[in-house]
Amino acid sequence: MSPTTFTISELSKEFVITTRSIRFYEDQGLLSPKREGQKRIYSNHDRTWLKLILRGKRLGLTLAEISQILDLYDSSSTNNDQQLIVFIEKIKTRKMALQQQMEDIKALEDELNAAQVRCTNALSSNQSLETHA
Repeated sequence: MSPTTFTISELSKEFVITTRSIRFYEDQGLLSPKREGQKRIYSNHDRTWLKLILRGKRLGLTLAEISQILDLYDSSSTNNDQQLIVFIEKIKTRKMALQQQMEDIKALEDELNAAQVRCTNALSSNQSLETHA
């Protein structure tokens, strides 16, 4: 049986992130642990939210985008179509941005290759002139 509450250290270890990162997500309003004095007590809901935040970050979403998606979630509903629709749109946008980045990287690689060839040719040409002089 899994625990119903977690400490910040437990979540930090489980998700291999710093406690500072977890506190940052809390400061951003993405997590809302209960407090017992100075101690933070995280619920299963907080743990799930943290998992979703980290997944969103891995996918390249901003915290604002992640927050928007989480805000659409209605825990009383079993149908979260709106959340899924927004998430699909964020995924499409991210994929388009990645495609553009890949095209930009390929163009830069082509330019670097051409510059390298020009420099190599110039160097070879200069060395040929020096040996004939």
